Amino acid sequence: MENVKEKSQEEMVKEAVEEAKKAAEKEQVCEEAEAPGEAEAFEEAEAFEEAEAGEEKDEGGAGTAGEETEAAGETAEDDGGEQTEEDNEKPAGRKLFGKKNKKDKKDERIEELTDKLTRQIAEFDNFRKRTEREKSQMYEIGAKDIIDKILPVVDNFERGLGAVKEDQKEDPFVQGMEKVYKQLMTTLEGIGVTPIEAVGKEFNPDFHNAVMHVEDENFGENMVAEEFQKGYMYRDSVVRHSMVKVAN
Repeated sequence: MENVKEKSQEEMVKEAVEEAKKAAEKEQVCEEAEAPGEAEAFEEAEAFEEAEAGEEKDEGGAGTAGEETEAAGETAEDDGGEQTEEDNEKPAGRKLFGKKNKKDKKDERIEELTDKLTRQIAEFDNFRKRTEREKSQMYEIGAKDIIDKILPVVDNFERGLGAVKEDQKEDPFVQGMEKVYKQLMTTLEGIGVTPIEAVGKEFNPDFHNAVMHVEDENFGENMVAEEFQKGYMYRDSVVRHSMVKVAN
């Protein structure tokens, strides 16, 4: 009875191992089989194993000790075979997943060069904008310096024309000076030079330079009463502040 029980247990273990082995082989065949003959070979192996299992069940209780040794060897072989098959399946699975996740070296190189090109384009665009801004600033500084040197000539024209008497204004020399003065002012205005309004305007330290204060009821508080020297602007920046007298 003990031998029969042991044999039954051994048969149950063997059957469980064989079923696990069949399931593993079937899964491997379904996943990796590419040739049409592999499925038929698997079915034939499965039928052969079922036939062997039937013959072993019919043998009875003879040779219990030998069967136990044989069953232990077969169990070890089955375990080894199952482990070998699992080991074979693991590299295949790793290889399969590796192909999906791993990037091609060519694609990585393309991404690297694309990123590098994008960065260089952005850097060049920033360099171009910075260079244009610096050139504009340099041009504006140079223009303001030249205009500042021309303004004393404009002041002398205005002083000379302001000293002309009424009966001398029809003199051809005076008329010629007025025409030269108007041409000079038209040229300066064409490049963006404009005079700063002062008299009658509220004092603004950004445009006016107060050199004198006076009590005058004709002007409101902090209003420009008189202009001693005209100020000018070049575009949006002040070239020279107006020199003024401010009423308190």
